[in-house]
Amino acid sequence: MPLDATLFHQWVFPDGTLWTDFYRIGGAYLLRFPELADFQLSQDGGQIQAWPVQGVSDATIQHLYLNQVLPLALSRQGKLVLHGSAVEISGEGIAFIGGSGRGKSTLAASFATDGFRFLTDDGLLLEPCDGGFRIMPSHPSIRLWGDSEEALVGKDGVRKAPPVQFTSKARLLAGDEIVFCEQPRRLRRVYFLGDGVQQEAVFEGMTGREALMELVKHSFLLEIEAHELLAAHFDELSCLAGQPIFYRLDYPRRFEDLSRVRRAIVRHAYKVNQHEVD
Repeated sequence: MPLDATLFHQWVFPDGTLWTDFYRIGGAYLLRFPELADFQLSQDGGQIQAWPVQGVSDATIQHLYLNQVLPLALSRQGKLVLHGSAVEISGEGIAFIGGSGRGKSTLAASFATDGFRFLTDDGLLLEPCDGGFRIMPSHPSIRLWGDSEEALVGKDGVRKAPPVQFTSKARLLAGDEIVFCEQPRRLRRVYFLGDGVQQEAVFEGMTGREALMELVKHSFLLEIEAHELLAAHFDELSCLAGQPIFYRLDYPRRFEDLSRVRRAIVRHAYKVNQHEVD
């Protein structure tokens, strides 16, 4: 790391483990994942270079790039990227947003193994379109813990990317078992996921102010002191939050309930009758 690098931010896990150091290097940025790799991003986020630690696999570097570095680079380019997954239902996009452990990936994979195509596992990229927003598809893979993988597809049910060195999550590749949507889809609903205390799917409407606060909390942002970029980001979030599409969603975190949860989401998103989705 260059001597003139300045540490300006850190990502730390709840248990206190350091995940990422953020440095400024002149007009560029350096992201250090300890014992894994350094990534240098140009000031505009348009160029990325990687320096892996010796012995770290290519699969690990690709995983870091896709799920950590690229969303931050896109945010630096003025793109709107959120911590969320999304699926296609009836030709439109349904997004699920929440913190780590809220079940975003499992819920998206549950839809994708039931014939609904998924758009993204994380790194929810939104673009304005025709008075609303559309979801842009991301990498055709979903990361799952072993219990979710076994419950949804079985241990030998799908193709997988090579394992990575910092997590036991598997990255399942899209195919016949987990179907992927390659085209952008207009955003119809956004559901902020609760912590699983309910015994059935419960939906609660949100005000624009509540939605804006949650969107800010779940945004990918590389540089919070770049005032012009931050102002533009906030303006776009405000425009998004003005759409009447936001709800809180809590549901039981039991695999056997996922089919009922999927039906409830479809009914809620499209206000259809029970028999139409059973």
